[in-house]
This record gives sequence, structure tokens and C-alpha cells, in this order.
Amino acid sequence: MNVAEKPPSILLIVGGGIAAYKSLELIRLLRGAGMEVRVVLTKAGAQFVTPLSLASLSGNKVFEDLFSLTDETEMGHIELSRQADAIVIAPATADLLAKAANGLANDLASTLLLASDKAALAAPTMNWRMWTHPATRRNVETLKRDGMAFVGPNVGAMACGESGPGRMAEPEEIFAALRVKLAGAAQTLAGRRVVITAGPTHEPIDPVRYIANRSSGKQGYALAEAARDAGADVVLISGPVNLAPPPGIRLVCVETAREMAEAVETALPCDIFIAAAAVADWRTRTDAAQKIKKGGDGPPVLTMVENPDILASVARRVANRPPVVVGFAAETETVIAHARAKLAKKGCDLIVANDVGEGSEVMGGSDNAVVLVSPEGEQAWPRLPKDEVARRLIAHIAQMRPVGESHPGV
Repeated sequence: MNVAEKPPSILLIVGGGIAAYKSLELIRLLRGAGMEVRVVLTKAGAQFVTPLSLASLSGNKVFEDLFSLTDETEMGHIELSRQADAIVIAPATADLLAKAANGLANDLASTLLLASDKAALAAPTMNWRMWTHPATRRNVETLKRDGMAFVGPNVGAMACGESGPGRMAEPEEIFAALRVKLAGAAQTLAGRRVVITAGPTHEPIDPVRYIANRSSGKQGYALAEAARDAGADVVLISGPVNLAPPPGIRLVCVETAREMAEAVETALPCDIFIAAAAVADWRTRTDAAQKIKKGGDGPPVLTMVENPDILASVARRVANRPPVVVGFAAETETVIAHARAKLAKKGCDLIVANDVGEGSEVMGGSDNAVVLVSPEGEQAWPRLPKDEVARRLIAHIAQMRPVGESHPGV
């Protein structure tokens, strides 16, 4: 943000859920980024966090009462909604979502949502049965059509002792989603589901050894974040990497090619499938139960078998074939020829080819130079940071075919 610019003003609505304590950390993140924060605390929210805590962290008075004589002399609910650059509801309870979806206005929070000319960002939290109830699903779909954005809920254990979808997104995830919203990123994939594979796979030989490759997962993770920023619901299926989980993305961690294939099958159907993972082509027929020891007969003989071909299995599906299927080709020679052969063999719509030969520093590095290979031809891009490659590639994929249009078949 340019120092000459006015810092963004955020209106934070704190609903009544046990996750309200996370709103305190969210305020700290917002203030740390130089943003102005004003808080509206619902009556139920005040059962979990205090106005004093919120005011201390935000540096501003906390608003609670729709019928406050001092606040409403200047039509406070109108001013609060108009002055904000963005509105965040965290926690967004089932009650708040229901009020917003149906245009109810019987307290300060619901009234200012109705009086606002800005679509809010909601971080839902509730018991998983409430989240999956038909009434809540209808309300969420209505709010999405009205322009409200959502981050979460996440899956996991909840305060009620049950587990499922309903945990409020972490403050870092909400903060990341808000930054995207404030930046005005083009939501070219809004409402669409994207499944991405990333990283290497580890194929065990024995309990201490495995077959792997040098993939860092950086390109796949960058693609997941770019797809998220474009408004997609992203599932990232990752092999073993040393990367932090991207905020606002459902991460599924696997180790072997077979585990990755199962995770992909579970994640389907989707609108776009991007196979960025460097999946091992082979594995040993059996992996030893104990560490293989040195012996007098020389090194052991390993019998290899092929791993599942994840990209081909998705691209050549008869049922639930994603409208857009993208593969990667990491090659060390005759890159374009190998990529074009892979495009035909796998049956996908686009191959992103790159040269990972000696001296390229692509695998494990921060930059990438790719060539897009499609039935229409090739398009070479200059060497760029992997996050920039990801942004350009997601923008390209969004234009390939109207997302959701049925594929003509392979």
C-alpha cells in the first residue's frame, strides 16, 4: 500500500460463536497491515468476547446497540456501512447468515448489512449439522448470488465435541481472503471447483528408503493460491513438501502415487483439474517389511511396476470428466516433442512443458520457464517467478473454454 493512500477501513462484525476469540487475532493482523478497524459486536458475540478486548486491539469504540441515542443521532448504522472499504463477518453464525439472506434487520449487525452497498466477506462457524442443513445451504447460495464471499468453514474438531465442516477459518486465512478482496482480483473462477496436485511422491523400498524426485511443490502451491485468488474453491492434493499450507485452500496430504490417485478420485468431480505433481512413474512391486541389509551377493534386485497414471485416468474419464484438464511435462530434452506426445497420449486439454535439465534450476527453484502446448499450437513464456507463472496460467485456463461446459469427449 502506498504511504500516501488512505489505509483501508474494515468493518468487522463479530457474531456469537465460540470461535469469536479468533476475531481478536484477526484484528491484530488487520492493524498490523495498517488497516483501520471498527467492530460491531452482536449481543450473542458479547457472550464470548468483551467490548473492552475488541476496543483495546482495534483502537476504536465497539458498536453494539442499534438504538443507541448517541450513535444513531447521525444514523450510525448507515455511516458504519458507508465508511467501510470492506465488511467482514467473523464469526458468521447460522443466525447472521439467515438474517442477511432474508433481508432481516432487527439488530445493528443485520441492519448495517442491509444498509450497505458493499458485499461482505463471511467466515462461517457452526455445528456441521447446521452447516449442512438445507436451510443454511439455501441461505449461503442466496448470499453468494448476492455477491457475498466466503472463506471456510474448515473441517475438524469443534467445541461441541463433534467433527466435520463447521470450524471457522483461521485468522490468517480470513486476512488472506480479505487482501484479495481489497486488491480487486478478477474473480474469473468464482464458484468453480479446482483440484490441483503438487509436489513429488515417495515410493517406499523398505521402512527407511524410498524412490522420489526433486520436485519442491512450489509451482503447484502457487497455482493453488492463484486459483483461490481467482475465486475458486480449491482442493490441493500434495505429496511430501516443506511448504506451509496455503490459507483458504483445502489441503490433502499424501505420500505415494497410489494415495494421490485415491485422493484425486475422492476430490472429483471438479471444473478444472491441474496435474502439477511430479508423480513417480514406477514403484517396487513389494516394499520390504524390514530394512534391506548389505550382503555378500551384491546390491538387491528391485522389481519395478508402473504407478497409476493419474492424469490419463482423469482426462479419459467417461463420467464426470472435468471440462478442463491440464498436465505438466518436466523434460530434459526435446521438450516440445515430448510434451506434444504426452498431450495426445494422456487426452488432456493443455500440457505445461518445462525444461528441468541440468542447469535449469527449475526443480526446487523459485523461477520457471514454460511452454503451453495445446492442440492449437505452442506458446512460450519467458522465465518468470513461479507465482507469476501461476497467475498467468490460471488466467489462461479460465479463458480456454467456458468453465462448466461439457467436454466433447476424447
